[in-house]
Amino acid sequence: MSARGLVPEPESVDAAEGGFRLWAGTPLACPPELAGVAQWLRGALRLPLPVGAGGLDLRLDPGLGAEAYRLDGLTITGGSAAGVFYGCQTLRQLLPPQALRRAGPADWPLAAVRVRDRPAYGWRGVMLDVARHFMPVADVLRFVDLAAFHKLNVLHLHLTDDQGWRLEVPGWPRLTETGSWRTESMLGARQHATFDGRPHGGFYTTDDLREIVAYAEERHVRVVPEVDMPGHMQAAVAAYPQLGAGPQPVRTSWGISPHVLNLGEESLAFCRAVLDHLCDVFPSEVIGIGGDECPTEEWDDPDRQPWFTARMAEHLADRGRRVYGWDEILEGGAPAGAVVAAWRGAGPASVAARLGHPVVACPDIEVYLDYRQSDDPGEPTPVGTRLTLADVYAFTPVPEGLSEKERELVLGGQANVWTEHMDSARAVDYMTYPRLSAFAEAVWGRRSYEDFASRLPEHLARLDALGVNYRPLTGPRPWDARPDAPGNPRTWPDRLAELREMTRRLPSGGPV
Repeated sequence: MSARGLVPEPESVDAAEGGFRLWAGTPLACPPELAGVAQWLRGALRLPLPVGAGGLDLRLDPGLGAEAYRLDGLTITGGSAAGVFYGCQTLRQLLPPQALRRAGPADWPLAAVRVRDRPAYGWRGVMLDVARHFMPVADVLRFVDLAAFHKLNVLHLHLTDDQGWRLEVPGWPRLTETGSWRTESMLGARQHATFDGRPHGGFYTTDDLREIVAYAEERHVRVVPEVDMPGHMQAAVAAYPQLGAGPQPVRTSWGISPHVLNLGEESLAFCRAVLDHLCDVFPSEVIGIGGDECPTEEWDDPDRQPWFTARMAEHLADRGRRVYGWDEILEGGAPAGAVVAAWRGAGPASVAARLGHPVVACPDIEVYLDYRQSDDPGEPTPVGTRLTLADVYAFTPVPEGLSEKERELVLGGQANVWTEHMDSARAVDYMTYPRLSAFAEAVWGRRSYEDFASRLPEHLARLDALGVNYRPLTGPRPWDARPDAPGNPRTWPDRLAELREMTRRLPSGGPV
């Protein structure tokens, strides 16, 4: 396996003389602060790696920078435990793909190389929507493993939406009894109004969520939870009609529901209870409140959302946390310190940074992995604009035209996996990989697609060993198609026109 096959590509890789052998008798030395990384590495390599000198050596050097690392033969030095962990992931990629499997001999040759590496951005995230289609805990943990393998460090977990509520909240049992399942689901894009006639549901217990958090922390992935409010709340209103304008079922169709929270005192108390529970379970400094796509037809005052967002921000501040919201929270003024997920193009990212808000760039026409991958009619449920592997690789988090101070507010980027049309982990694999591999390299900091494409076949061998149902580079296979779930392909000009209209209420106009 060539060192040139590494993804994301390190800052530098140099061959050295000699080589090594990793086997059951290889010793491992590390300070107590790296015991967790060492334990993870033993499991990942399927080797006992007894404590001792003369083999693998894990070290800390705070002068490197928190997520930077050096790999010199069998010595891995990181600026923190996270940096050492990334060095260990690079070590795994230097081994033959067989080393990534759970069966077979655990005895591998390793070429001697010197690697120097550090990421360009601190927020290298991926959002997983488990509201539209529920994903069991084991599949979420596998999703975390694959993200961590690519040195991504944030999992934004979209836990609720009109079509399903996926977490317990103490004192509100009907959220899971009623709000966690729907009678059927749409097949394909909503324009076709076709349904499958099958109930769909599921939710995470508090212990489930704590398991996900702990598992992710071991892999240096921060889990950022999101409960969308005050819109995208039809599932909650189905469970507790007094929170909205009256009884509604859990939504079965895709799209935006007009049935939102009524912003009365009970609704505010409900939202505070939800946020308290998220703060109790998730240690993340930022807590997602959504804030996007909220119709106001059910409200007497259509301009109340900024007031609501401010109240939720105040409550989170009392818990030592900050709001994380979609870029609609800029309309009417986002709370001080709010982190903005800029999804409607480069304009909202620029506006947020100029207003002094930390920004995570996630523009839909560049990093929404539910969007179709080609014009091939065999693509499953083709929706959105065409977003090829090369398009994703070309993503740059920082918009043009910002000052140096404003550029520093762009924390990084995030790819979003919306699951209306992904009803299984297999379908998520197909839509996510290898585009997420390209995204991971884009936010790590390397910038040559041609070089990435030349390394990708070696990386696909790793994905094969990890059992990933990625989209072949040659295009969809016959069984990937979904003729029962037709899509709605869009063009770039049409989508750009929509985004310009959608962002006209941003401060200073906010051009896309």
